[in-house]
Amino acid sequence: MKIESKPAVRRRNAAVTREAILASARMAFARFGYEGAGVREIARGAGVTAMLVNRYFGSKEGLFAEVVAAIMAKPIILSPKNLKSKNPGQAFAAALVSITQGQAIPLEGFQIMLRSGSSERAAQIGREQIEKHYQKTLAAALSGELAAQRAAVLLSLVAGFQVMRQMIALPALTKASPEVLVKILGPLFQQLMKG
Repeated sequence: MKIESKPAVRRRNAAVTREAILASARMAFARFGYEGAGVREIARGAGVTAMLVNRYFGSKEGLFAEVVAAIMAKPIILSPKNLKSKNPGQAFAAALVSITQGQAIPLEGFQIMLRSGSSERAAQIGREQIEKHYQKTLAAALSGELAAQRAAVLLSLVAGFQVMRQMIALPALTKASPEVLVKILGPLFQQLMKG
């Protein structure tokens, strides 16, 4: 008599499934942007169905908003350590130069916003999340007048530096030593931070 074994039934774990979808979405949005990433491809990357993605997040828009919010909730340059530094401008400059040097892969959040900005809805979601996280955090750490505007200018400089150094690969930035770039950026950032 032959005993047939039943295939093991994999129990669903909502938290694990949710994280798998978010991880797949981060990769897809970073690579293809909001318009180019499809829910079916995201689902396939997570090992689930598109229907399950929509059940968890409501829509591609809801998924995008959650991905962007999660990324911005874990800042790298705007870390508490950098914000509380004796010379935050220098700390910011060193962090920015470090994450953009050599063969460093551009950060997912940066890639997502860069590749999704042409979508009006994705840009709106990104703007809301930047204001809620990065700009609010930075403005709160700044003293003096026009803190929100100075924070926005500082964020613009960071994004522009990332584009020119990592995406465009401007030789004056890619070939410069980290020390030179920090020497240039540090006082500029410090001036914006101190008002």
